[in-house]
Amino acid sequence: MKIAARLLLLLLTVLLNPFHAAAADSPPVASADRQKVIEAMKRATTFMTDKVAYKGGYVWTYLPDMSRRWGEMEARETMIWLQPPGTSSMGHVFLDAYHATGDEFYYRAAEQVGAALIWGQHPSGGWNYVVDFGGDRSLRDWYATIGRNAWRLEEFQHYYGNATFDDEVTSDAAKFLLRLYVEKHDPRYKPALDKAIQFVLDSQYPIGGWPQRYPLSEEFSKHGRPDYTSFLTFNDDVAAQNIYFLTLCYEALGEERLLDAITRGMNFFLSSQQGPPQPGWSLQYTLDVRPAGARSYEPQSLSTHTTASNIAHMISFYEMTGDSKFLARVPESIEWLQSLRLPSSDKDPRTLVPTFIELGTNKPLYVHRRGSNVVNGEYYVDNDSRRTLGHYSATRRIDVVGLRKRYEAAKAKTPQELAKQSPLFPGAGAKELPRLFATVYEPVPEGNIQTLTTTALGSLNAEGYWAAPLRMTSHPYKADGSKQVAKGDFASTHVGDETDTSPFPDPNPPMGISTAEYMKNMNVLIQWLETAPGQ
Repeated sequence: MKIAARLLLLLLTVLLNPFHAAAADSPPVASADRQKVIEAMKRATTFMTDKVAYKGGYVWTYLPDMSRRWGEMEARETMIWLQPPGTSSMGHVFLDAYHATGDEFYYRAAEQVGAALIWGQHPSGGWNYVVDFGGDRSLRDWYATIGRNAWRLEEFQHYYGNATFDDEVTSDAAKFLLRLYVEKHDPRYKPALDKAIQFVLDSQYPIGGWPQRYPLSEEFSKHGRPDYTSFLTFNDDVAAQNIYFLTLCYEALGEERLLDAITRGMNFFLSSQQGPPQPGWSLQYTLDVRPAGARSYEPQSLSTHTTASNIAHMISFYEMTGDSKFLARVPESIEWLQSLRLPSSDKDPRTLVPTFIELGTNKPLYVHRRGSNVVNGEYYVDNDSRRTLGHYSATRRIDVVGLRKRYEAAKAKTPQELAKQSPLFPGAGAKELPRLFATVYEPVPEGNIQTLTTTALGSLNAEGYWAAPLRMTSHPYKADGSKQVAKGDFASTHVGDETDTSPFPDPNPPMGISTAEYMKNMNVLIQWLETAPGQ
């Protein structure tokens, strides 16, 4: 699940405007409606905390009888997941509901999430993708069976025993603990928050970037490739998420010591940008700041979606600092992306570009695979755009026009204008955190809020949850993959043969329990409470 770009755009809105909320466009409503909303929220949350949570934590989806459950991969009963929309994200919606209702019930639910995160915090201060309350032996067994046989999910094929910044695992947990602590300044949460902040500081390289995993390890080589987890990482917005987390801490806690790490982090975006005629960025970099490959299907190259994301961050950094150096090379990067445009017959106004661009030649690189499982399969790269991967897009849609507009709008702002909102300008002082966070993870759908609320109230089932189609499934682990290639064509599928434990789209998705569905409907009801007249 790759939602980092959307999360960061919304997080920046939150950073620069702590009073951000949806427009109050709903019509007047009766007090009886408010009671129905309050009752539905509490009934749905009670179901999640009492029937779904395991020791305060969550995965992503569950069959109604709880016989199977999944995060990014299939999980065991004793496991909780940290990638959004997992445990930390659920904590955010509980705190949002507390702010919207004032009901201590939701604060207690958030405390349960906090306890699960503290239990699962790595001694270094960060978090892994998953926490297993069954203990280290149980988690190692999961990695040696289910994890190791996920052909396309190489990050789960080896148990490192350390923590990760990938997919917002550590930053989302740390943001939640920050919110939980500043809510009532309960000293129980300060040690874990301090450890998380120190983890982000300790793991930062002098040049300003961060590795994907920490403490550093180089023990897992895939098909002779170097272990990429110690490389300087932009993939999934690792660097930007850490910068924004530290900025929230700087804003809410007033810790001056964080400013140096924030500044070095932003400057790393400048030092890692490639020179003309390819002014883009790579997913990862070696420690001497050379573009590097990562997973087997992420070749050494320049990445167009990373470049687009980093352009947006450079504009954000200008808005946060008023320093024009962050805007200086934005135009050439935008023009470079435009120059990579591929022919497109559809009506999507965004620019279609290859995902990976070869260093030096500007030619597209396309990734393919052969075989049927993690044992006999392999990925390879060439310039042929046919029969590319199904689970990792060979092309991207980039809103080049939108990037240009945002650049022009930012350039038109003076440092004096920016200083009024930015938490980093001298004299800004400590500020309260925003009241609401969870729409970052599951936005309220477009439409009339009263209509959306009526739908949410009507779709809460008798058991107390919002049922949703479970669109992804997986083969249960039975045995390790074989050296013998199975019959079939797996070049463009999400999954290989029956030994591949990678999730894949279910052609007949069953209805089940979904944290994302819960969060979406809760966000609708919370927005209704926030915007209803007289509330």
